[in-house]
Amino acid sequence: MNKYQYPPGSFGLPVLGETLPFLFDRDFIKKRYRQYGSIFKTHLSGKPTVVMIGPKAVDFVLSSHMDYFSWREGWPDNFKTLLGKSLFLQDGEEHRKNRRLMMPALHGPALANYATTMEDITRTYLKKWEEKQQFTWHKEFKQLTFDIASQLLLGTSPGEECVRLSQLFTTLTNGLFAINTLPLPFTQFGKAITARNQILEHLTKVVTKRQQNPTKDTLSLLIQAKDEEGNSLSEKELIAQAVLLLFAGHETTTSMLTWLCVELARHPEVLQRAREEQLQLASKGDLNLEQLGQMPYLEQVLLEVERFHQPVGGGFRGVIKDFEFNGFHVPAGWRLLYSILMTHKLEEIYPEPERFDPDRFNTQRQEHKQYSFSLIGFGGGPRICIGIAFAKMEMKIIAAQLLRSYHWEILPNQSLDPVFFPSNRPKDGLRVRFQPR
Repeated sequence: MNKYQYPPGSFGLPVLGETLPFLFDRDFIKKRYRQYGSIFKTHLSGKPTVVMIGPKAVDFVLSSHMDYFSWREGWPDNFKTLLGKSLFLQDGEEHRKNRRLMMPALHGPALANYATTMEDITRTYLKKWEEKQQFTWHKEFKQLTFDIASQLLLGTSPGEECVRLSQLFTTLTNGLFAINTLPLPFTQFGKAITARNQILEHLTKVVTKRQQNPTKDTLSLLIQAKDEEGNSLSEKELIAQAVLLLFAGHETTTSMLTWLCVELARHPEVLQRAREEQLQLASKGDLNLEQLGQMPYLEQVLLEVERFHQPVGGGFRGVIKDFEFNGFHVPAGWRLLYSILMTHKLEEIYPEPERFDPDRFNTQRQEHKQYSFSLIGFGGGPRICIGIAFAKMEMKIIAAQLLRSYHWEILPNQSLDPVFFPSNRPKDGLRVRFQPR
């Protein structure tokens, strides 16, 4: 007789478990949450998995009991193969040391230096979109955010090489959740490995160049960064972190910008309020750092996009110490998934969760402040996304310019249903008609 009570739920089929419904049923977690509550078991990518939902559960995983969990052991093997030994997959002291080295390059004065470049690159794209008039926005945003990431994070100028790299990253990203993990040239995973090798080859050259001739980009700052003992990152570490910076530096912002433009087009009253705020600021002068701090309504809209269309549905961890939660026992060796998507849709935190409502975040309501870990699109706790300030500044700069000068409408005959893997986007990518106001 097992004295422990494991969480409720089902392990599904032999070998496959519930991996296929998890990947292909949009309501996989919602259905089980309704049936079992905030903790249940399943079986995903070859491992018994516990799924946890809600602020209390997320606090447990990301903060109060974080040393019970490993990042590296949590993510499917595809991630380890394709993203290498970057910050994302590091644990413990190694992670803390590297995070401390990387922080200054993505915050404070370094960040302030990035604003003008973000604006300039955005303007180039706005001109291009004006000429095109009709296009698929997800694809365009992906290239825009990739150009910004390449220039600011690596110091490489936009151009053909950037386009090639961006396409390689798309191929790499598509391999992250590939079910067939045979590394053959014709499988999705095999193609992703080939793309990864070409990315590494390119980044090795860039790192060597920056070591000889540092510029003002993040990579140059990382090359020069030293910890208290005077240690700096090795060439191999620099390359691994550069892969992560580029990957994380455009994938999530692309998702949020695309959904922002969907929701603004769907809600004319929200668009109107956001636009008025921008026009008022524009009447005082050009967009600058000071103005970026004076956009409370745009901030609310972006928070609601993060809640309603979180770029990533959840986070994986490996359970490295047995633990109890809500009276259930979870053994070491299992995998854990905390659900961002379901936590953001809990009615007790966000009334009418299926309604897009930026006013939830106004100073009177502040629905996300009732419980910590209620809004976790960028994670939370000591390992909150290291690029959060970079991403938020970039999204504000792009949104401000769009609201001040342009009008767009969603073209008919397309599906805007969300596709969640590898990151959240509208199925047909958001085809629009775009023109100056």
